[in-house]
Amino acid sequence: MKDLLTKYKLVIRFIVIFLVTYSVLTIAYNLYLSYSDGAKFYPDYLTNLVAKQTNSLLNGIGYDANIAAHPNEPSMKVIINGKFVARVIEGCNAVSIIILFLSFIVAFSGKFKTTLMYGLAGSIIIYTFNLIRIVILSIGLYHYPWRQEILHTVIFPMLIYGVVFLLWMFWVNRFSKSIKTNA
Repeated sequence: MKDLLTKYKLVIRFIVIFLVTYSVLTIAYNLYLSYSDGAKFYPDYLTNLVAKQTNSLLNGIGYDANIAAHPNEPSMKVIINGKFVARVIEGCNAVSIIILFLSFIVAFSGKFKTTLMYGLAGSIIIYTFNLIRIVILSIGLYHYPWRQEILHTVIFPMLIYGVVFLLWMFWVNRFSKSIKTNA
């Protein structure tokens, strides 16, 4: 058993650090959600911010877009040319994906400053890509509502997780101490 622990020390270290980081960030985020101010059917601040930024981007590229609080749930409705096309819910704000990204980066940490800066830059990239994803998804749902299932559950999740995967690979190959010490 001792030989196995010694042999797989780096793998075990990665798993433990990943799980601890993921748990701490998820608990912190859930505390944020539980203490978020707002009405019963009004989303948290970050979700509301994503909806407002989505609206600004849609209007910026020439669509007549509006957002409105959903009357029956904590979400924001995205409306293009008077047509309700999408809801922005808590899961659309990219925080859960950023938590997953950061947990991996910390588990494969490099120098502290590099890890901190890459985590921040990667989080901004993911957040920005997520906004663009919601804008394109809203436009797609406006023009091709019959493609909702494939757009929402296949193509756009594949794209956002693909970006996260590329950021992870760049991190591991360029900055991670764990890989460099094993090479």
